Amino acid sequence: MEVTFRQRYSEIYPLTCLSAGSEGDTQRAEKELINDSGSAVFKLILVALENRGERVEGLLRPDLVKQPGGFDPIPCFLFNTQPLQKPDKCYSFVLFFTNLILVKYKIPKTILWMINLFLIFLLIFTLFRFITYFIFKPRDFSFFDLVPSFLMGVQYDLRWIAIILLPIVIISMIPSLSPFYAARNKKWWTWYLAVITFIVFFFFAADFGSFSYNQTRIDAGTMNFFEDFSIMIQMVWQTYPIIWMVLGLLVAVLLFRWMYHRSHWRVINQTDGLGIPYRRKYFIVTAIILGLLVYGKLSWPPLKRDDCFKFKDSFKAYVAINPLQNFFSTLKLRSPEYNEQKARAAFPLMKEWLQLPPQNEFSYRREVFPGSMALESHPNIVLVMCESFSMYKSSMSGNRLNTTPYFKSMTERGIFFERCFSPHFSTARGLFALLTGIPDAQLFKFSTQNPQAVEQHTIINNFEGYDKHYFLGGNPEFNNFEGLLKNIDGLQMHTEKSFTLPKINVWGISDKDLFLEANETFKKETKPFFAIIQTSDNHRPYMIPENDTDFQKIVVADDDLRKYGFESLNEFNAFRYADYCFRTFIEAAEKQQYFHNTIFVFVGDHGVAGNANEMYPNAWTDYRLTDEHVPLLFYAPYILAPQKRSEVVSQIDVLPTLAGMVQQPYVNTTLGRDILDPAKKNNFAFITNTAGRIGIVTDEFYFTRDLNFPDGQLVPVKYNSISYTKAQRDSIEKKMSEFTNAFFETARYLIMNNKKD
Repeated sequence: MEVTFRQRYSEIYPLTCLSAGSEGDTQRAEKELINDSGSAVFKLILVALENRGERVEGLLRPDLVKQPGGFDPIPCFLFNTQPLQKPDKCYSFVLFFTNLILVKYKIPKTILWMINLFLIFLLIFTLFRFITYFIFKPRDFSFFDLVPSFLMGVQYDLRWIAIILLPIVIISMIPSLSPFYAARNKKWWTWYLAVITFIVFFFFAADFGSFSYNQTRIDAGTMNFFEDFSIMIQMVWQTYPIIWMVLGLLVAVLLFRWMYHRSHWRVINQTDGLGIPYRRKYFIVTAIILGLLVYGKLSWPPLKRDDCFKFKDSFKAYVAINPLQNFFSTLKLRSPEYNEQKARAAFPLMKEWLQLPPQNEFSYRREVFPGSMALESHPNIVLVMCESFSMYKSSMSGNRLNTTPYFKSMTERGIFFERCFSPHFSTARGLFALLTGIPDAQLFKFSTQNPQAVEQHTIINNFEGYDKHYFLGGNPEFNNFEGLLKNIDGLQMHTEKSFTLPKINVWGISDKDLFLEANETFKKETKPFFAIIQTSDNHRPYMIPENDTDFQKIVVADDDLRKYGFESLNEFNAFRYADYCFRTFIEAAEKQQYFHNTIFVFVGDHGVAGNANEMYPNAWTDYRLTDEHVPLLFYAPYILAPQKRSEVVSQIDVLPTLAGMVQQPYVNTTLGRDILDPAKKNNFAFITNTAGRIGIVTDEFYFTRDLNFPDGQLVPVKYNSISYTKAQRDSIEKKMSEFTNAFFETARYLIMNNKKD
């Protein structure tokens, strides 16, 4: 039988670019078809016919056919075809059913392709959500508990799928830009989808990392690290098999592009010969439907990030929220925020806790003159901020892996606080809290990177007559440490550009070399000095210098590593290496004259979440107190009498305590206290974390609440805690909730209102 191109392929013909005047024998015509951009049409026709069970016998000479309505003439081809073997019944039924629907409704090919793509992306997003559930679900959750979260998650997914597909639908309202108009259009649109798939997969991968590290979806806080992009890229490169990861991602993306390409051909095959015209109304209706999916609801207001928090449970909310939604919704929250009215309302409570003078009216400024118990010898001060120094991973917690035997021996000869907490999980936030006395309560942006917040008053400037030093093995521009440190008058910076020693990784020279460089500087000092040393090696990529041959790595079984809080052997040995560096430093310092009149302070910048159940009650692991629980040691064997203290204290208390120790009058404008002052009362430590939780730790309890939920949780933090009646617990919870809110609002206010004098 003879079938004309126009009769069977009425929607395909705009694809061809053959000139209407082509003439000649069959070979010449075929050559022109194959070489010209019409080759795609020719091949498409062959495939379509064969898929329909017809064999192409030959190609006859082109003929010209005038379209009705005065359009330009187009090539028309005649084919002799014969039936092939009859397709299987299942395929015939599907083809018949599909064609029946298509013939009945005359749905354009582009819209049919959108339906296929819609289902593919819905499968991708749903699969990702299931993987998140199975990998990260808490022990006490079943799948049925999370069905409402999955259903809401579909709403978020539909929004982002609609955002991806809407440009194709809108642009295809111009027929010449439709994916089915020309081969090049198909190529452009499949590459567009491939790039979008790469972005989606990148967010999914980053989200897995965020969930594994912070137990929360990826959010705008990630931008803190992209602001130091080159350093973070180096860290990732040195930590992970990045080449294989990128290759795997590219292979996955190319596989999906092939899938998009195949689905495009499938639509062509299914619509072959059905005479489906271009109808703009279908595109308009589809665009409206996708627009409604972007809106997310059939009522006001539209679907928002906060809607997922109606479940009043963090994990349920995070299963529901789409990582793309969470990231882009939190970008607007990176600007510093505070509410002066709320801060003023919190002042009476904060004033009572800080024991401020009665005359203070919404002012945290007070001049402090240490009592007679303070030291009068103007000792040197060396403040060491220890990278990722988690208390539960150390020997001081009773951890049987005994990672820090030397540091433990130091705690027996100094004033050791075993329940100190950093206000947040981050080195930049730890440094900010340490120097300013303010918890960095801005949620999605480090205050060190905020030009409006980086100028701060610090008690260090009250140490008159002291030389000031800062030591860091790497680049102080990271997280804008340098900007914050500029608040210290006369500070001498000793960083990677100051050292001739080789860098071992992205973080610069090794901690051992850093300590020895500091020791060389200290022994030359003729005046009292105040020095800050910031370590880095106990951090990914966990690299230990090969030339430190006197440090021996050891091997521990994986089960024991996990049981005692370590995720890898590299992390375990890096923690041990930190203890080796402390020992190297102190042993070198002991040989110098300055050692006898120096107070060494060691405090973790933050902890690391992990399994602490062998060392502490389950609440420490379940509520992530391990993120902020750090050792605090004041070490001066010739000056300080040993003490082991178990009350709760905070990183923000370090500078007021040091000033009190050396009988240094100082001006305190923030929230730190002298924790050795016998007059202090009410031991609290405020905590906020990346997951959007705030809380207060006391000697007996931890109260915490998610900022997105009104209700909080009160959990005991001691074994064999005192039993209270429900009325007593309710009273304690109410009081701690008030303190938590007061701390949070006050910290946010002070971040923006603690300018340097």
